[in-house]
Amino acid sequence: MVFSSHLFIFYFLPLALLLYYAMPKLHLRHLVLTLLSYLFYGWANPLFVVLMMTSTVIDYFCGLIISRQWGGAWSEPVLELEEGGDRSKMQRVALIISICSNLTLLGFFKYFNFGISSYNALVQFLGLEAWNFDLALRVTLPLGISFYTFQSMSYSIDVYRGHAKAIRQPVDFFCYVSMFPQLVAGPIIRFSEVADQLRNRTHTIEKFARGAAFVALGLTKKVLIANPCGKVADVVFDAGVVSCLDSWYGVIAYSFQIYFDFSAYSDMAIGLGLMMGFVFPKNFDSPYHSKSITEFWRRWHISLSTWLRDYLYIPLGGNRKGPVRTYINLMLVMLLGGLWHGASWNFVIWGGIHGVMLSMERKHGKSGLSARVPALVRLLFTYTIVLFTWVFFRAVDLPAALAFCKSMIGVQQVEAGSSLIQGVIYQPYYLGSLLLAAVITWAGIQTWDFTRRLTSGKVVLIFGLFILSLIILTTQSYNPFIYFIF
Repeated sequence: MVFSSHLFIFYFLPLALLLYYAMPKLHLRHLVLTLLSYLFYGWANPLFVVLMMTSTVIDYFCGLIISRQWGGAWSEPVLELEEGGDRSKMQRVALIISICSNLTLLGFFKYFNFGISSYNALVQFLGLEAWNFDLALRVTLPLGISFYTFQSMSYSIDVYRGHAKAIRQPVDFFCYVSMFPQLVAGPIIRFSEVADQLRNRTHTIEKFARGAAFVALGLTKKVLIANPCGKVADVVFDAGVVSCLDSWYGVIAYSFQIYFDFSAYSDMAIGLGLMMGFVFPKNFDSPYHSKSITEFWRRWHISLSTWLRDYLYIPLGGNRKGPVRTYINLMLVMLLGGLWHGASWNFVIWGGIHGVMLSMERKHGKSGLSARVPALVRLLFTYTIVLFTWVFFRAVDLPAALAFCKSMIGVQQVEAGSSLIQGVIYQPYYLGSLLLAAVITWAGIQTWDFTRRLTSGKVVLIFGLFILSLIILTTQSYNPFIYFIF
């Protein structure tokens, strides 16, 4: 079930809000929200719910052990561990179990197929075809497993570090892990960010109204911008070899698709959270305004970049152990970040390019060449690097990505008949969609800021865009959510 569907908007969401607000107490609302989230998540495959529940149960009990609350009554208060204090062997073991169980689930379901195919490719390259693994088994990737495993792990780590108290009530923790607004595509909500809200939060008309505005604007971005840009990108990338101009047009369309698609989902997730009293953190901050790759990662998918920083980069040593170790840590984090997005060498290369750029910018700092050129040039250079990396993110495999990059620099021989796609991608509707995307990207107001104060004029505009989006949604057959597959 996706947010941009009539099933969700007209049936699931009204039912969820009705049942949620019908409950008189917070823990009952959490129970309703949990059950609804299981229904939402299991809509595609009910077995996915079993997998998520397994991860949730393990982390719940690990949290109790880490906080020394094992065996107590549910009504007893939970003590917060001293930050930086000594931990017992049992506490350390519980943390290791939590981390390893989540990484094992993520590793098996996300990378089993990739590992087998990579192994077979290697033995074939070495001429050892007899060593191939010809398995009929192929593992289905559960929706959102990359998001909820990271989110669930943050609970155990935050409790262990003393950044948050463990949860005694099971339903509260199950609610935290499974909340449908951000379950399958983020933002990655760290436990420390919502721990107090799970115990006590306010439900106000102002919150609900702002949340509704987030949802409406998110649907608008998805339907009016992301979908038509995505159609252009699909035509170009699926065409094989295209001209230099068409390749740039296609990858720019994809850059808008992935930004407006993912930021739309984040907007709708944040809005749904507000409608239920939760305040989730901002996940995008105009990333294409960035004048360096370092700045890009402070603005793009903020919940992931800060998660990788706090739970991987800093524990590896961060920048505290000399420049060489810093560069190694940056590369490791970005390579693993690439693999987190997908089990493909394309994603490894995507992460590697970002890691190299981050390391170069860290090495040269403010004394580098980029500091001596105009801001507009730095912005265009950064956006160009991001475009080339998006090729590896979007292409079906490595040969296709390399061929597309050759097209972008004009050294790829264009196949006869490739110009036929121009009659599709340069239609006024698609050209207008890309122009609208560009204007909003570089001259528009972010949803986060636009909804801070809702005037009557803004309400009318948002409602009009919402109705228009619903009408167009009825006519669109192309309606993917990119980050559902990660």
